[in-house]
Amino acid sequence: MRLLLIEDDPALCHELASKLAEQGFAVDSTQAGVDGAYMGESEPYDIIILDLGLPDMPGLDILAQWRAKQIAIPVLILTARGAWHEKVEGFRKGADDYLTKPFHFEELLVRLQALIRRSSGVSGAKIIIGQLQLDEESQSAMWNDEHDQRDIELTGIEFRLLRYMMLHPKRVFSATHLVEHVYDFNDEKESNVIEVYISRLRKKLGKEVICTRRGQGYFLNPDALEAGR
Repeated sequence: MRLLLIEDDPALCHELASKLAEQGFAVDSTQAGVDGAYMGESEPYDIIILDLGLPDMPGLDILAQWRAKQIAIPVLILTARGAWHEKVEGFRKGADDYLTKPFHFEELLVRLQALIRRSSGVSGAKIIIGQLQLDEESQSAMWNDEHDQRDIELTGIEFRLLRYMMLHPKRVFSATHLVEHVYDFNDEKESNVIEVYISRLRKKLGKEVICTRRGQGYFLNPDALEAGR
């Protein structure tokens, strides 16, 4: 999942970007509100973390600007302002969640994961389709049916790609679209990188789990997961 972090504290921005990358997010970060506002409008992010106390442009103004332009990306607000009326104002401007500084990283992480699941229509606390369950904490998967129970180790990119496809089963995505959601802006990407990782996932999950629609792209086939292998 691709994440935009807008935080003007250099140390906190760097720390959060590093930790979020370790947790399987493709992170773009900026310490400037104006740059963040533009990035949120121009790049296909799955979720945004927005600090309110930005020196060059108020965070709530950025949020209001996005919502006025019908940008519906989930936004989690970070702020040192903890008064209830300030939280109410944030929600009225279009925030999806609110976390007051100081905070524990683990709480930020689970809030982000919950927002992503809900925005994708997943009501449960875990990402499960049939026999396949994704473990976001260990960034691995588990296959569980009566004839085949095993853990499936995933590389960082395999985890990002599988998570994205499991959150959008049956939807067909082009290779270009998938690159935009599993890599950050600065990652070096080879032209056939998605094809390589799709091939690796098929070897681990079964070729019928991720299907190709000629001329359009790839989709995760939940029927193959329901039926088992």
